[in-house]
Amino acid sequence: MEFRPAEVERLVRFLVAQPKAKADRTMTIGEVLQVAAGVGPDPGVPMLGISAEGQLGALLRGELEGTLDVRSTPDGFIGELRPYQQRGVAWLKMLERLGLGACLADDMGLGKTATVLALLQDERLNDTPDTGKRKGPMAERGPTLVICPTSVAGNWARESERFTPELSVMVHHGATRSREATFEKLAGAADIVITTYALATRDKAVLAKVPWRRIVLDEAQNVKNPEAKQTKAVRSLSSPRKVALTGTPVENHLGELWSIMEILNPALLGSATSFRERFVIPIERFRDEEAAEKLRALTRPFILRRLKTDRTIVPDLPDKMEMNELCTLTKEQVTLYQAVVDDMLRRIEEAEGIARKGLVLTAMLRLKQVCNHPAQFLGDGSALPGRSGKLERAAEILDEVLDSGERALVFTQFAEMGSLLVEYLSARFGRRISYLHGGVPRTQRDLMVTEFQDPEIDVPMMVLSLKAGGTGLNLTAANHVIHFDRWWNPAVENQATDRAFRIGQRKDVLVRKLVCAGTLEDRIDQLIASKRDLADRVVGAGEGWLTELSTDDLADVLRLSAEVSVGT
Repeated sequence: MEFRPAEVERLVRFLVAQPKAKADRTMTIGEVLQVAAGVGPDPGVPMLGISAEGQLGALLRGELEGTLDVRSTPDGFIGELRPYQQRGVAWLKMLERLGLGACLADDMGLGKTATVLALLQDERLNDTPDTGKRKGPMAERGPTLVICPTSVAGNWARESERFTPELSVMVHHGATRSREATFEKLAGAADIVITTYALATRDKAVLAKVPWRRIVLDEAQNVKNPEAKQTKAVRSLSSPRKVALTGTPVENHLGELWSIMEILNPALLGSATSFRERFVIPIERFRDEEAAEKLRALTRPFILRRLKTDRTIVPDLPDKMEMNELCTLTKEQVTLYQAVVDDMLRRIEEAEGIARKGLVLTAMLRLKQVCNHPAQFLGDGSALPGRSGKLERAAEILDEVLDSGERALVFTQFAEMGSLLVEYLSARFGRRISYLHGGVPRTQRDLMVTEFQDPEIDVPMMVLSLKAGGTGLNLTAANHVIHFDRWWNPAVENQATDRAFRIGQRKDVLVRKLVCAGTLEDRIDQLIASKRDLADRVVGAGEGWLTELSTDDLADVLRLSAEVSVGT
């Protein structure tokens, strides 16, 4: 064997420099992963590899799920877990036993909420000293805190009542919510406490006083910005077990993944600055495959992702068919579109830095409004019929949906366009149309969902704002989804689509994305496709770069194609 004195000396110095508290203990799994990925402290000698057997080896390879002893659906759980959900419960239990935070990143609609509830029910039966007969709610364990968007707080309560009626649930929300000592007492007597990200910030001091057994972050992309107040508030809450649920671990850039993992397993990915230098810049800017593989190796043990399209996961889910519906601009739309392009390109050419980025975003916003309807762009309350090729095409599609006796969801990112859609479609079809947006109170939102899902109630279509209706809702009564305007992020569009394309859907789902021919909307698919590989190579979805385009490239995206035809 060859010994190099200089390397041995560096290794000795590295070992001597370790704090005494660390000198007498073994490495944590996180530290092993850091060394393996080359992001941990430098020991001064080359690291050739790591050899591990059994479940530890499987964990390091990201293959733990397949080695676990899977239990059947726990007693008291109403319903039957699918095999992948049973494996998900076992995976969560194993990571918690190892003291590691877990990110359940299953595709939207695969039942992440039910999986967590099954974990809690299983825990209730098997983790108490009196073989499942409790001496009071959570007497031996402490409650689980679920933090979620306001729009899905009611869904958590309903799902718990449906799947785990033996678990007691407390919803901490609204002006009448309990405070201080009263909250501590009530929370300590509950199995599950449900609150929102907004209240996690506002009531941080109150929440911090409860010894949480576990903290669950639903729609964890809400803590994607590490500098946001709500992210800092969530990060400050203490619990030995942390679980993140998200169908989109990366929406826009890798910094979001760092923020989520920093809450689950602090320091695993290093500081935000070092993470940016080691991973974000090489992967996002230079498409460095070696850096992407290192990041995969580092995060793979903590992220479990299964896809609905994988027939080994969900063999009986109906198909989802997606298509673009090309729409023709009216003469009025062409005139407005061209005027906006000429004005904005002139202003963008003269601007720099943040001002330029703002103008690019404004240009895209205005052009999308023109593509939707001149009345939305002008904001003048003018008449709707005959002025938008896109609105007419949407109405034609919905006419077919109504004739077939089926139901549809219509998504728009603009609240004002949602109002125009409801006004126009209600008048055209003479039918009741629900409109779910951010201003709808939770109780009314829950009623809307219940009525839409009820086949006996005549609500054949629902208009939803993309942000308010894009997550956490089960709307499987619909098997048609229309994206009235395009979003610049495929992850957000997919989340919205999966309100209908999820477990419980019995029909094939037809997804139509309305696109005005020859406009920026006509080019968006190629642009999105060019960025989609970033997240696919690491965990699963990505975008966020349009403002970086050169003015010439931007002009190519925005300008009308020469062959644009005009509708009558």
